[in-house]
Amino acid sequence: MKKFLLFALVCIAGNAFAQQRPKLVVGIVVDQMKMEYLYRFQNDFAENGFKRLMTSGYVFQNTHFNYVPTYTAPGHASIYTGTTPATHGIVGNEWFSRKLGKEMYCTDDASVQTVGNGTKEEGAMSPKNLLSTTITDELRLVTNFKGKVIGMSLKDRGAILPAGHFANWAFWYSKTGNFISSSFYGEALPNWVTEFNNEKNYLTYINKGWDLLKPMETYNESLADDNPYEGKLNGAKSVFPYDLKSMYAAKNDAGILRSTPYGNDLLETFAKRAIEKEQLGKDDSTDFLTVSFSSTDYVGHILGPRSMELQDTYLRLDQTIADFLTYLDKNVGKGNYLLFLTADHAGAENAKFLNDHKYNVINVDYKEITKGLKKFSTDTYGDDLILSYDNFNVFFDKTKIKAKNLDLAQVKQTVKEYLMTQDQVKRVYTEEEILANSGTDYYLNAIAKGYDVTQDGDMVILDKPGYIEYGATGTSHGTPYSYDTHVPLIFFGWNIKPGQTSDRKVITQIAPTLAQKIKTAFPNGTEAEVLTEVLNK
Repeated sequence: MKKFLLFALVCIAGNAFAQQRPKLVVGIVVDQMKMEYLYRFQNDFAENGFKRLMTSGYVFQNTHFNYVPTYTAPGHASIYTGTTPATHGIVGNEWFSRKLGKEMYCTDDASVQTVGNGTKEEGAMSPKNLLSTTITDELRLVTNFKGKVIGMSLKDRGAILPAGHFANWAFWYSKTGNFISSSFYGEALPNWVTEFNNEKNYLTYINKGWDLLKPMETYNESLADDNPYEGKLNGAKSVFPYDLKSMYAAKNDAGILRSTPYGNDLLETFAKRAIEKEQLGKDDSTDFLTVSFSSTDYVGHILGPRSMELQDTYLRLDQTIADFLTYLDKNVGKGNYLLFLTADHAGAENAKFLNDHKYNVINVDYKEITKGLKKFSTDTYGDDLILSYDNFNVFFDKTKIKAKNLDLAQVKQTVKEYLMTQDQVKRVYTEEEILANSGTDYYLNAIAKGYDVTQDGDMVILDKPGYIEYGATGTSHGTPYSYDTHVPLIFFGWNIKPGQTSDRKVITQIAPTLAQKIKTAFPNGTEAEVLTEVLNK
């Protein structure tokens, strides 16, 4: 009897030790998702998609990005590193680099090549520009590289940055309709990826076209199908149904799938194939799958947050989430996987829409801002002293300023005074003011957290709320205002009790919370502030 009890205790202890980590961690990022969409579209969601996450998971209702610019690449990097661009170095999707004196892209790497059937430019990518480790990196380290990490997205940056430096693979979608990678990860695609590509699944979606999922009266949370705030989808008039076959034939570019809900569907099918073929969650070493759904961002940019197209995209994504959860339940096991869902940024209302409803804001063409800066410089100093205006950053040509025996501080002050006369400008902060940030100015603090002195400009512009540096149709993002920073955050699955809080949280708490939850080291750049609500069983 004593031997049996001893054996039972050993088994219980062994099982408890094995449960220190889930079999699989799944990180889902929905590109350009506002927290508000979970409420606005809730009546039209099914019970087993977003609603299941919200009722059975822990919902952080008041989660924000704590820096600017609120763009895709910094967003993904910040979620997975637990720190901000000032530390991890990804200060935009692309940016004018002070250090290099030219434009650079967040994941560019000329030392690697495309792997798979994609164009040469699409695959010359890696995480080398990311300066901090990710939670996915720390999982690889703590499992002595036995735990697998795979990242995937329609966008290269949405796949590469979450997967980190030590990933087994990152895959992203090509205009050829294939998922590709780079030689940073391996010399040839895994056989299962090649097989998936050979199936040409993207054609199934293109051939059936895009019509509304539900009867038109369902879409009463949106504006009319044909409204003046929408851009054109691949050159077509923005009304349902969309003939995707004609769009594909006109461009011979499978990339048209990105700006339809089917891009998300294709990615989910690919994610399920990865779980099956890579045997994720099947052994004692925890694996990590990062999935970034990008179609929401493409649709939002082109057609705006009040379009039927965007609502339809979310109703279809709800079904996709439901199907994915069911797959995880069956193939990894309920209670064996830990999942979180968030967004890389939110998005603004269309400025013309707001103006038409008597809010005195407008959209501003960033090219006109550049043109105005250069004209003012030439009129004032007899020469163009502006190197670039990029991501709200102003860069001065210091070589010219020195050659003309001008005082840089005085030039900055003069240009600052000019900028403050522009309708859209609320504040202008110089490099010196940013680096001297005390944390008491909310907006300066957000700028400082997004500012890398080796890469960013000599001054940063803060626009007024509601103004948007974008075209007249669709929408964009990038500011420190709540419409760009307020995103969903839900933890679900392994050792997560249902609940919710309205306390303010920040996006950089996700990675250190995961580190505590699955017993890894913290990513090396994080301030290690955690979400205690999901740490207790």
